[in-house]
Amino acid sequence: MPKVLAALLDRAGIIPAVNQVELHPYFTQPDVQQANAEQGVLTRAWSPMGGITSYRGGVKSTFDDLVIGQIAAEHGKTPAQVMLRWHLQQGRSGIPKSVNPERIAANFDAFDFELSRDQIAAINGLNTGARGGPGPETVTPEAFGRDIPEA
Repeated sequence: MPKVLAALLDRAGIIPAVNQVELHPYFTQPDVQQANAEQGVLTRAWSPMGGITSYRGGVKSTFDDLVIGQIAAEHGKTPAQVMLRWHLQQGRSGIPKSVNPERIAANFDAFDFELSRDQIAAINGLNTGARGGPGPETVTPEAFGRDIPEA
């Protein structure tokens, strides 16, 4: 979060190279991205395809989103490939997760097409502002039942 990054910069002598945060079409964190960019910090997305939206009860999945599905159909790609390309074209790093060999291989097919400005804007417009994973303030030794040396 911007205030946490600012506090870190006040205390540390070295600017971090990467800030890894939850970031996907339903949770784009523009304030975090802007703060990172202003400091020259690369934004790296965990759950870059919104996988967390697939197994959090009551939340619509990015993989089933009609906008992303339409864009995927226009390019002959999967929704996952479209979401990875969305990150790449905006200068972000993403950490896709899969244990399925076919999906892992398919993730590499995000480099042979380009999204239009309108398509990027349409995906950006899906932002709900709702976090899928735990908020940073909830990650405490008490919540996880173990020591977190950095906390």
